[in-house]
Amino acid sequence: MTEPRDHPFVAAVKPLVDAMGGELMDPSQAQPDDVVLSWEGEDLLAVRLPQLSDSLEHILAALERRHGMPLAQLDRKSKQDVVRILEARGAFSVRHGVETVAGALGVSRFTVYNYLNRENPNKSTRG
Repeated sequence: MTEPRDHPFVAAVKPLVDAMGGELMDPSQAQPDDVVLSWEGEDLLAVRLPQLSDSLEHILAALERRHGMPLAQLDRKSKQDVVRILEARGAFSVRHGVETVAGALGVSRFTVYNYLNRENPNKSTRG
């Protein structure tokens, strides 16, 4: 039998797991919160999902790679686009999400709230 790491299913899901900041592991090492993936009735691998706060850091790092520079160096329009992307991905539901994003963008929390309100003027962002 093919080693699980060499299995085509593993190769297919690895980019998704990497994008989420997850970790692939042998199913025998899975803990209750891990997701075990099966192929044709056989447990093939387990995925350990990151904590939400780690996911936000992972998303910010991916956005920096996409832009090719630290997010704090982006122009205002690009920073607003980043905030829109982060809002769509749930970044502001994470505890201290606004503070974390503000730090990465090199702006104040007030500025992040303004960017959020600019997109959704009728939505209250201070819950």
